Amino acid sequence: MELVTDWLELWRQLVEAQREGWRVEGRADADVWRAKARAYHATVLRRWATPDSSRDFIAADLRAHGSDTVIDVGAGSGSWTVFLAGMARYVTAIDPSPAMLEVLHENVAAAGLSNVSVLEGGWLQVDVAPHDVVFCSHAIYGTADIQAFVRKMEAAARRRCYLLLRMPLPNGVMAEAARRIWGQPYDSANFQVAYNALLQLGICANVVFEDNGCWQPWTSASLDEALADVKRRFGLDATSEYDAFLWDLLDRRLVREQGQLVWPVATRSALVYWDVQAL
Repeated sequence: MELVTDWLELWRQLVEAQREGWRVEGRADADVWRAKARAYHATVLRRWATPDSSRDFIAADLRAHGSDTVIDVGAGSGSWTVFLAGMARYVTAIDPSPAMLEVLHENVAAAGLSNVSVLEGGWLQVDVAPHDVVFCSHAIYGTADIQAFVRKMEAAARRRCYLLLRMPLPNGVMAEAARRIWGQPYDSANFQVAYNALLQLGICANVVFEDNGCWQPWTSASLDEALADVKRRFGLDATSEYDAFLWDLLDRRLVREQGQLVWPVATRSALVYWDVQAL
């Protein structure tokens, strides 16, 4: 008989494995974005320079409803906050990182917005009044209890919940590594695990898949650097039984271009949404 996967538990395990990887790297401090918030925002701006089906879909939804209020969970440097505030009556931006919120405040001020309020803290810790829409872009991955996260989204939403999630392709390098190390293809908390977790919670969500191609590929300076990165992501010790396999995998699948190693393109985004009144 085939065993049934507990997707809530798998999500928890993947989040905790990622946390262990950060501890191995010595970066499990209170604000991991302290030294890289501005560099992160620059990366977001480059990605936002091209059209995006998720932004188009959400913009059409907000314009159709006219005067929605929105919570931006894990608002980061504020790109989505500024975007949403251009169509919503007001936006409440929430993020636990003081470094990210510093950049967010600057971006809100530069846009001349007066309909944005900001709360510092994690989603499960802050108190916030209900809004029409609750939106979360790539900010759920650090929360082991996906059930609590999603149920709080529903409790705070009068109309709709949105989750924007990364969707690794099944033939990616990390998926191949995960199959060998963990016996399943999910190397991290992502769309595939989250969607099945939602189904387990009785939520039949809709999905809009990103239609402008995959994310930019990862790059590494050397095989040693790539190996160290993979081992960190899996929380492996400095020397592990998988070293030879991982070295061969990376040597086989990474391509040297212009003095660096380029990983195969393996990730796109998926926009998951559901209406709370339909539950």
